[in-house]
Amino acid sequence: MRINDHPIFGPTERGKKITIIYNQEPIEAYEGETIAAALWASGKRVAQHSQKLHAPRGLFCAIGYCSDCLMVVDGVPGVRTCVVMAKDGMSVEVQDGFGHGGAVC
Repeated sequence: MRINDHPIFGPTERGKKITIIYNQEPIEAYEGETIAAALWASGKRVAQHSQKLHAPRGLFCAIGYCSDCLMVVDGVPGVRTCVVMAKDGMSVEVQDGFGHGGAVC
């Protein structure tokens, strides 16, 4: 689900292939792409569940403004995965509500 040949920008250059761990499942990612982009490309759409209704939330604005992509990354809750780059071996987990750090969601 990645764009390989953009109609305007042409072929997409990718960084080195890496692996991130999403809810204990290995996911393919590339250096230079965000956590959210890697998850989206692998078909993973849920980043968190809302505090009040526990409704699934996911990638929305993709610029770090909203709080829909907040996840627990390497044990830290409230990480905006749409603006944080994927790193080989990092752990990414769906966040339930505020998480342990009190992040807004």
